[in-house]
Amino acid sequence: MQYKAPLRDIQFVMHELLDSESHYKTLPAFQEADRELMDSLFEMAASFAENELSPLNQSGDAEGCKFDNGKVTTPKGFKEAYDAYCELGFPALSAEEDFGGQNMPFSLSTVINEMVGTANWSFSMYWPITWCYPNHRASWYRAKTNLLRKKMVTGEWSGTMCLTEAHAGSDLGIIRTKAEPKEDGSYSITGQKIFISAGEHDLTGNIIHIVLARLPGAPAGTKGISLFIVPKMTVNADGSVGESNNVVCGSIEHKMGIKASATCVMNFDGATGYLIGPENRGYSACFTFMNVARIGTAVQGLTAAEYAFQGSLTYAKDRLAMRSLSGTKAPEKAADPIIVHPAVRNMLLTEKAFAEGGRALVYYLSHFADTVAKGEGEELKFADQMLSLLTPIAKAFLTETGLEAANHGIQVYGGHGFVSEWGMEQNVRDTRISCLYEGTTEIQALDLLGRKVLGSQGKLLANFVNVIQEFCEENKENDEMGQFIRPLAKHLKEWGDLTARIGMQATETPDAVGGAAVDYMYFSGYVTLAYLWARMALVAQTAIANGTGEKAFYDAKVKTAQFYFAKLLPRTTTHVQRISTGVEPYMSMDVDQFAF
Repeated sequence: MQYKAPLRDIQFVMHELLDSESHYKTLPAFQEADRELMDSLFEMAASFAENELSPLNQSGDAEGCKFDNGKVTTPKGFKEAYDAYCELGFPALSAEEDFGGQNMPFSLSTVINEMVGTANWSFSMYWPITWCYPNHRASWYRAKTNLLRKKMVTGEWSGTMCLTEAHAGSDLGIIRTKAEPKEDGSYSITGQKIFISAGEHDLTGNIIHIVLARLPGAPAGTKGISLFIVPKMTVNADGSVGESNNVVCGSIEHKMGIKASATCVMNFDGATGYLIGPENRGYSACFTFMNVARIGTAVQGLTAAEYAFQGSLTYAKDRLAMRSLSGTKAPEKAADPIIVHPAVRNMLLTEKAFAEGGRALVYYLSHFADTVAKGEGEELKFADQMLSLLTPIAKAFLTETGLEAANHGIQVYGGHGFVSEWGMEQNVRDTRISCLYEGTTEIQALDLLGRKVLGSQGKLLANFVNVIQEFCEENKENDEMGQFIRPLAKHLKEWGDLTARIGMQATETPDAVGGAAVDYMYFSGYVTLAYLWARMALVAQTAIANGTGEKAFYDAKVKTAQFYFAKLLPRTTTHVQRISTGVEPYMSMDVDQFAF
């Protein structure tokens, strides 16, 4: 399938919904990011994604990566595409100028990431963690680390995040990788990490690994984890590559999807590493990287929905089957296009609603990240709190709904969707991992409910609820908006009641939070997207009323919002009902009764 960047919708969200130019003017560091510059970047990224990356998507999946004695070769065309990506300056886009970056907002990089990722998600896996390195502003970065950052900003070197071990996935407190202090102030790192995306490849001259490890005598659990930078090749004082640093790829995984992305087992055998931050504080430090990665994974959810929508829409307009129940629509043809059938439209509109709603959510979230990076005072504090609350919602909800949309893509194609040549089955295979890595859906849900909502005594949720309530209050007299404002306000009240109910359940039954978390996440996600769809409907209605042109585009926005409120938002009723029945149906069965 050939990807086509949805530039008009990207511009709608950035310029009309979020007014990004005005947002950037509130942050002095981003004053140069005006509409003309944004559109120029969007068009450049669209051309690259469509012409360079999309043609490599299915061929890369078919060829996969090759492993030979510790070395990994990426599929044909990936090296050339990566070099072109670097020449366009995309790795440096949001990096600070001190390190050779362009100092553009995180939200602009997010837009670029969406287009690149939709065209070829496996390709995009080679650089997202690299982006975190030059943007990490912690004061404890040392001179050697700064030297590494300059190489990474250009894309000359890449980076990874090495957390998971064979016995330690979500529970990083039980990792075994060791770090022994050396006389020169560096550390000797020994251990094995698994599931490392882009741990070894042929795209860059060096790979810089972020590694979690334990120092001698460190406390047990997450309070005894430290964070280290470990280059694949040693780095000389002038920044040139030295000798091997005893970091070797032991194998690559044979996976369901993202086959053109090398997922590696990495062996550290006395490799030289450099401590990042204080000893035994690595767990909290790594979340600086993890939170950016989770936003990136949320992007994968919307890319899956967008890819499914583009492919299945084209097919639904061309494929002929039966006649419309309401009367023939294409009498000159043997049958009507399947897009005339309600069941097909339901799937297409679900894909569209999740893709465009997901785009609005990720871009909305990334604007808060801009403020966290360059803002100050109360604005920074508020943005940080919103980012904290919305990140697990975006990561979990958008990946789950993206997977649903990807499955709809196959269903619209029927039997042809099961055949590899159309690209729909690859989309499902590539998307499935998004619900697993960077924290599973269940882990994100626990983080949302247990840590972010109940852990803050509801303060983080109250911030967002107040934002939505203010929107509802401002538009309650708008007759055209009543169809959105009334159900949105109702769900806001239910959100608060639901949170209080779970809090009460948790005082009596410790497992209550775990039992309710996933349903609570879904409820939160549907309401969050409802708020953004209501806002998009308001923008579209205003544009139509003002006669600004493109009536069909804006009318489609309103109708998609109506579909979302009529057919998708009501799913919250099921999640509320499931929460109300408590945790007992999960926990009443004895372990021995789980048998076959």
